[in-house]
Amino acid sequence: MAGIALSMVGVPYRYGGADARGFDCSGLVYWSYLQLGRNVPRTVERQYAAAHKVPKRDIQRGDLLFFRLNSRRISHVAIALGDGRFVHAPSTGKLVSVTSLHAPYWRTRLIAVRRF
Repeated sequence: MAGIALSMVGVPYRYGGADARGFDCSGLVYWSYLQLGRNVPRTVERQYAAAHKVPKRDIQRGDLLFFRLNSRRISHVAIALGDGRFVHAPSTGKLVSVTSLHAPYWRTRLIAVRRF
């Protein structure tokens, strides 16, 4: 599943997007699982609620990383690649990309790790 998401690097962010024309963060997760024939919830909140909790120290490739960016609620999801990297659809005007979990911005905003 992580490899499928990784193949979308360079695709533009599109609010509400859930296909190869453009993705928002949860749309990338939804679409990546769909390519494997698995139906997962579409929104960040529902993905968080449906997936199983994983300790942060046990992150594996394909795990979902949930972040709190600008509010009290979880507002962003990404897919772990291993070695402290993840793939995600960041925000308007940006492209699906690979980012380091070691970057202070992301490290301090990581709230939970979940797995389907």
